[in-house]
Amino acid sequence: MKIALAQQNYLIGDFEGNRTKIIAGIREAKTMGADLVLFSELCVCGYPPRDFLEFSDFINQCKESVSLIAQEAQGIGVLVGAPSVNSSPEGKDLYNSAHFLYDGKVQYIINKSLLPNYDVFDEYRYFEPNQSFGVYDFMGRRIGLTVCEDIWNEGINPLYITTPVEKLKEFGPDYLLNISASPFDHNKAVNRIELLSGLAKEYHLPIFYCNCVGAQTELIFDGGSLVIAPDGKVFDEMNYFSEQVKVYDLDEVITNKKKSFEQPKKRINLMQDALLTGIRDYFSKMNFQKAILGLSGGIDSAVVACLATDALGKKNVKALLMPSEYSSTSSITDARQLAETLGIDYSIITIKEVYESCLGVLNPLFQNQPFDVTEENIQARIRAIFLMAMCNKHHYILLNTSNKSEMAVGYGTLYGDMCGGISVLGDVYKTEVIELAHYINEKEEIIPVNTITKPPSAELRPDQRDSDSLPEYEVLDKILFQYIEHRKGPLELIKMGFEKPLIDRILKLVNTNEHKRYQAAPVLRVSQKAFGSGRRLPIVAKYLA
Repeated sequence: MKIALAQQNYLIGDFEGNRTKIIAGIREAKTMGADLVLFSELCVCGYPPRDFLEFSDFINQCKESVSLIAQEAQGIGVLVGAPSVNSSPEGKDLYNSAHFLYDGKVQYIINKSLLPNYDVFDEYRYFEPNQSFGVYDFMGRRIGLTVCEDIWNEGINPLYITTPVEKLKEFGPDYLLNISASPFDHNKAVNRIELLSGLAKEYHLPIFYCNCVGAQTELIFDGGSLVIAPDGKVFDEMNYFSEQVKVYDLDEVITNKKKSFEQPKKRINLMQDALLTGIRDYFSKMNFQKAILGLSGGIDSAVVACLATDALGKKNVKALLMPSEYSSTSSITDARQLAETLGIDYSIITIKEVYESCLGVLNPLFQNQPFDVTEENIQARIRAIFLMAMCNKHHYILLNTSNKSEMAVGYGTLYGDMCGGISVLGDVYKTEVIELAHYINEKEEIIPVNTITKPPSAELRPDQRDSDSLPEYEVLDKILFQYIEHRKGPLELIKMGFEKPLIDRILKLVNTNEHKRYQAAPVLRVSQKAFGSGRRLPIVAKYLA
């Protein structure tokens, strides 16, 4: 028996496009001799559909697509993910289901048992959990069918009371199938293999795991679909961040005489590929073509410019260099050099006259108060005016260049440098931005070395340095990582060796700037805890404030 995994990139609500892609995958799998082909979780409608699931028309189109796809299931079994209606008067109206198609119709439906309701997931809002278990007989073999989270309730501290694989084991499955839509983070690839290998070894079952690829706004899916032998060894791991259909012989997986194969997992490489996917799919799926950004000569905008050029092509990226009287000559030179190296179009607009004009209007209202952050923010907002004007006039989408460290402590100007359609580095700490810059320059110097090595500065006042307002990023990022990703409170951080005044200062900055993050651009998620839908804190609160 031969089983195919179809790792594909879908668009939420594009029923015709998704259906066409799935049917093409079925046909490709048939030409490769497959008896059964798997697609990913909710592939028919795209994941995550969120409140589209509350529209009856959306659900009806899901049903229609499943029926049309089933017509292609001739001589081959097909497993697709789609919502299904709960016929019981009790519970939620829908299930998150895997539909087994064969001989032109739906033969069997298994519903997802474990509905994640943490971080970016909110499935219990829409779906009723499955509470009945069994296997499905196909071509003389018993299949254990699971959907994404159903295989993740393992380890010393399981999140759910029910363990679906344990329930399925009672029915004696010959192998386990899992269809997933599992978002990327830079630890996921390693964690996924550890989980599935342990699961296969514990239950002595071969596992076929099919994940999707591509980005849906902030969520990025890396693929990395897996075939695990009963001894827990990786029989194969499919590509990251690219579509692929691959066929495997079940008996060969069971006996597993081949050498284990895994994709390379260099963290910074995966992070770069994820960001490229996020940019590329945000533009292609929204029918956007051209991007614009402010190029300051600093490392953040330099990295974003490189990523955008790689993702969209140099003809589709525009940069504005907007020096003020506080901008250093080297920053302007570095920004120009980078733009020319990348081959992107750029323009230089000096903001000094506009800035002085604004001050001339506002000074009587300022009542001779001294220069402070107010004047700094005016410069940032002038730059945003120019960038947004270019967006309106020439149909650009503005790429936000703020990093996670800055977003965390509020080191950015609302309606200024926080503007943008998508935040490229909002889930990348400053120290990680530096890593990315070095990685981009690994083969040749693209980003000027001075951009990477010079002390970070917003250049909004004379001789300004980020360290004037913030701790050094090497220290700041360690504290932020523990507080944001690991939810370590002040007492725990102090026990880790950080000084109390520093902890109090940083945590207060993070919590009192929540209102800024609520108004920020969507952030491409590459960590286990990004700003956005996966981190829900109140704006008005006293905790650590």
